[in-house]
Amino acid sequence: MSLRIYGNRQLKTLPGKETRPTSARVREAVFNIWQGKITGCHWLDLCAGTGSMGAEALCRGAALVVGIEKSSRACATIEQNWQQVANPEQEFRVLRGDIIGQLKTLSGKQFHRIYFDPPYASGLYEPVLVAIAQHQLLDPNGEIAVEHASQDWTSPEIPTWEICRQKAYGNTSLTFYRIRSQGDGEMGG
Repeated sequence: MSLRIYGNRQLKTLPGKETRPTSARVREAVFNIWQGKITGCHWLDLCAGTGSMGAEALCRGAALVVGIEKSSRACATIEQNWQQVANPEQEFRVLRGDIIGQLKTLSGKQFHRIYFDPPYASGLYEPVLVAIAQHQLLDPNGEIAVEHASQDWTSPEIPTWEICRQKAYGNTSLTFYRIRSQGDGEMGG
């Protein structure tokens, strides 16, 4: 399967159904929404698959891209794809293993943009979002985009976050979170 990203660059993909790359339509939508906020940012790509979202972030000037992926075959593909598109000033790392365990190793670091695209029926949404909040991985001015099925999805409640936008693209939807502003939801008295 051929996968092209920003600048008509071609990425390697894995055969079969081991990964499900984010569609070109959804990728383009995310980068249009976050336009002007990628250059110099720290990007976290969760359940990175082929690494297309992280590669796109590198092509658009992200300073640091970190990916987490369970499959060792996928990790090798991500490394190759990111090596191909990164310039010498950019830094990237691919972490292989259990996503919750790997998020814990990132404690103390913050990311401006986080993209989370797990297998839709994996049951990972709530535990991963809770772990991101617990380890304070989201920059105070950052956002998380969560890719999920358009049907049968309930947004996990994270007390310190708010949903800032939701978009649907056929069978795929995106929910964007940000840290709730100080004072939001508080009653004076």
